[in-house]
Amino acid sequence: MTTFASGTDTLTRDALTVLQPGFTGTTAPDWLLRRLGEGLASVGLFGRNIASREQLAALTAQLRTERDDVLVAVDEEGGDVTRLEVRAGSSFPGNHALGAVDDVDLTRRVAHELGRRLAECGVNLDWAPSADVNSNPANPVIGVRSFGADTELVARHTAAYVTGLQAAGVAACTKHFPGHGDTAVDSHHALPRIDAGPSVLQERELAPFRAAIAAGTRAVMSAHILVPALDPDRPATLSRRVLTELLRGELGYEGLIVTDGMEMQAIAATYGIERGSVLAIAAGADAICVGGGLADDETVRRLRDALVTAVREGELAEERLAEAAERVRDLARWTASASAADASAGAAGDDGIGLVAARRALRVTGAEAFAPLDEPPFVAALTPVANIAVGTETPWGVAAELSRLLPGTETGSFAGEEAGRAALEAAGARRIVAVVRDEHRHPWMAGALDTLLAQRPGTIVVEMGVPQAAPRGALHIATYGAARVCGRAAAEVIAGV
Repeated sequence: MTTFASGTDTLTRDALTVLQPGFTGTTAPDWLLRRLGEGLASVGLFGRNIASREQLAALTAQLRTERDDVLVAVDEEGGDVTRLEVRAGSSFPGNHALGAVDDVDLTRRVAHELGRRLAECGVNLDWAPSADVNSNPANPVIGVRSFGADTELVARHTAAYVTGLQAAGVAACTKHFPGHGDTAVDSHHALPRIDAGPSVLQERELAPFRAAIAAGTRAVMSAHILVPALDPDRPATLSRRVLTELLRGELGYEGLIVTDGMEMQAIAATYGIERGSVLAIAAGADAICVGGGLADDETVRRLRDALVTAVREGELAEERLAEAAERVRDLARWTASASAADASAGAAGDDGIGLVAARRALRVTGAEAFAPLDEPPFVAALTPVANIAVGTETPWGVAAELSRLLPGTETGSFAGEEAGRAALEAAGARRIVAVVRDEHRHPWMAGALDTLLAQRPGTIVVEMGVPQAAPRGALHIATYGAARVCGRAAAEVIAGV
């Protein structure tokens, strides 16, 4: 059983318990193991911590030698946002593809298989699913991470995802409350604002969270967004009106409330992470997520001391901090019992379900006049700047899968005003497959396609983002996401296999 370091008082232990820090490396550093002995109850993992499933299992086992009930969390959404397969691309399509299929049983099965793989590696808390309704097509950070723009569709698939994930013994953390879909700003960079009125928020943003709560989601993640109709002064993560009065009071939610990453500029650049963490706990949050960027012992110490000082100076009620810490421990107990129950049931794997889902999600335009390729093409990836949630480590596109089916396939990455002309020059006489991501959000990308199609009408277009732009090209394939399996599904159509 876990034993705490002697001399660590209850207040300090509680302050450590509510933190969910990250670290660098693929083994646990000494400082992290020491903090687990002192009361730290959660650890957040990112792509930098994961080299393979075997290594991840060894890492989580290492953490549990110091604290057997530790919550090990990861930002694993499947699709574009993957940590388990950060260097290869996900074996599962993301939410937008699942929403395009609109088969709730399929969504549940995908979430269960993803959860089963996480549980096998010792991960018991997944910062997923995104329950955001992507009502703003210009959204730079949600996009294909959302099940779609239809509230009822998002609600039913959010509930199915929560059910599937938790049936595998992994706690779901439904995000980003009260809804990040109607934003045109990425909260990693600045503070977004949603100006929707109360009735729209109730009918659109909140409906998927009600569904998640009804499905028993064990955690909810707050959004760093300002919603003046709810609180004109503070972002949701720091708002008592949003977290305590709305989420707990009106929606009746009783589980763990986790903040989004506190080093994101929406908080760090306005309040600072120490002040922000104190305000978040006071507002009703139970766990402070930090570590995507700040991943060291000094950050843990700063946040611990800020919380302790706030209690001692009367700014934060000791009872509120103790309540938050107890909710963390409650979730740890649930994950221990849930994982044991799942193991005893001997749940079988469903290894092919991700590819099945990716194939079903495809929307193909122009197939009736298209002859599959029998010679290796040139793949022109029109590559936008990746948002921070997706990152730059994870490969995307169709080139790797087309190379497997049509050996000799070549590829290049292009961006900016000269992308179309540069792609034409690089392709030479080869047939061009142009791969785009959210063409509707990038005028340079639309211009590059104009250039390619004017010179090469036989160009095939694969849209791996939100398919808002009208289909064009000799063949147009919308994959509804850029996961590896989405690329494979598209490549199969192109090569006729």
